[in-house]
Amino acid sequence: MLNQIKGLHHVTSMARDANENNAFFTHTLGLRRVKKTVNFDEPSVYHLYYGDEAGTPGSVMTYFPFPNITRGKPGTGEVGSTVFSVPKGSLDFWQQRLAAQGVGNIERDESFGENRLRLRGPDGDGFALVEVSDDKRPAWLAGGVAEDDAIRGFHSASLRLRDGGATEELLKFMGYQDVDTSNGIKRLAIPGGNGADFIDIETLPDVGRADLGAGSVHHIAFAVDNREKQLEVRKALLDTGYQVTPVIDRDYFWAIYFRTPGGVLFEVATNEPGFNTDEDTAHLGQALQLPRQHAHLRSRLETLLPKIED
Repeated sequence: MLNQIKGLHHVTSMARDANENNAFFTHTLGLRRVKKTVNFDEPSVYHLYYGDEAGTPGSVMTYFPFPNITRGKPGTGEVGSTVFSVPKGSLDFWQQRLAAQGVGNIERDESFGENRLRLRGPDGDGFALVEVSDDKRPAWLAGGVAEDDAIRGFHSASLRLRDGGATEELLKFMGYQDVDTSNGIKRLAIPGGNGADFIDIETLPDVGRADLGAGSVHHIAFAVDNREKQLEVRKALLDTGYQVTPVIDRDYFWAIYFRTPGGVLFEVATNEPGFNTDEDTAHLGQALQLPRQHAHLRSRLETLLPKIED
């Protein structure tokens, strides 16, 4: 069993409209845009990152907004919901705020003994806010949400699978442990994690496979401290029979990717070097930052990419 994984690093999804996506995360949820860059493989499309002040691993939601993308079809083989941690007693505030801003499908419920508010993002994305009483992670407080209510980072993510057995075995190999089962959903946790510690497995044997599109999670990333730990994880996965990519430099972290038995794309990303490598922490997310291989396209991209209204 591995011991290098420290919880979630980031979750990357698809969107249709960059401005709508930016407004939802910065103005509605009160997160900080910590990076405005482009897709490594398709530089005509933004890659937007949202999180806490510094983009701490375990707080970062990222998006590829493809202007003409169709809506994703929910199903199995995908991340179902991305769940954020909020302070105890803050759900009344969030329910009123979200309703006032026209957010859809707001529902209150309880999961694993925790009070939860479920909601949908602009593209039908599945989110939830869960009250946590002892989350000590600092919140971003310049987003219009008070400290007593502000998002602290990820709490968990749920996986919708036709058969959860092999993915559960993989997560346990990665260091996760059984915590509880509630309404047929199995929860696993990483001991001593970064706060974004839980993965929930929902087994839906009669549901068809999801189709990727706007509102779908593209991949979910797990955090390791550094490149040395990442290489240890990569070797262990290869030795177990997984097809793992070489290490890829993503400018703000190094990444490896592999497909899970249930169909979800997993990434293992380093906590280093972070988002302040090309702009200081005070100005994160303000200027368009380009990967080195696309730097020569700056003048063209600045004309082509839609202006994001802050």
